[in-house]
Amino acid sequence: MHLSKNKTGAIILGVLPALIIYAVFAIYPILQSFYYSLVEWNGFSEKTFIGLDNYIKLFQDPLFWNSAKNNIFIVIASVLGQVPIALFIALLLNRKLKGVKIFRTIGFLPVVLSTVVISLTWNLIYNTKDGMINELLRTVGLDFLAQNWLGDTKWSMIAVSVTVIWQFVGLYLIIFLAALQNIPEEVLEAAQIDGASEWTRTWKITVPMIWDTIIVAVILCISGSLRTFDLIYVMTHGGPSHSTEVMALYMFNETFTKLQYGYGSAVSVTIFFFSLILIFIVTKLMGRKMI
Repeated sequence: MHLSKNKTGAIILGVLPALIIYAVFAIYPILQSFYYSLVEWNGFSEKTFIGLDNYIKLFQDPLFWNSAKNNIFIVIASVLGQVPIALFIALLLNRKLKGVKIFRTIGFLPVVLSTVVISLTWNLIYNTKDGMINELLRTVGLDFLAQNWLGDTKWSMIAVSVTVIWQFVGLYLIIFLAALQNIPEEVLEAAQIDGASEWTRTWKITVPMIWDTIIVAVILCISGSLRTFDLIYVMTHGGPSHSTEVMALYMFNETFTKLQYGYGSAVSVTIFFFSLILIFIVTKLMGRKMI
């Protein structure tokens, strides 16, 4: 079916404003970062072209590789935590139960809360002296398990990851619920009549039918984890001893604290390509349909 020229023109005219806004506020800053990554600039003086020196310096900095390692930890924790938990809860809530809407609202609530509020709340929960976790452990006689959760390099990254997982489970819960509700009931009813157990229906029918949605959720999870900044900035500022510093926080410190705008741009470009490579690999691995 061919669209008339008038309809095609109307579609282009309707899309054009959004495309212009996207180009100005998304594409142009990315291209600008590519240029800035090739210069030495403190934000005030004249820019000096230095080629790939910023990238050479970046790849020789152990703090950058430490931040990359922490970011990978966050990505793995988020993908293995947020997506499976959200899928499990979505499967439970995709039933005709009383109060389901209330549970859906509660599940999505952390997503709409301010990250600063979430960070401060979890700081109180992790507090060494009178935080909820340590108080609970002392109450049940497990004093020896009480830890300085955010001040110990062994536990700080795990503690931050738990907060990140808790914050965004609700987002993927809503995505999975929407996908589950689009599955034709006739398919599941036919499987039930054929004698398929609920476990079989879930893993042989339901999950494969929403597999594309799961892939999208994993991609969103990876891209979101690589942009993690504000929560860690408020909770730990990247400490202790850079143990929770991720690439976005490393870029922020190098750019705005040390006024190395060219070097910071090189970090942002590296994060951009790192994200593309990671998402490409995951898409290829998960792109094979489940049997």
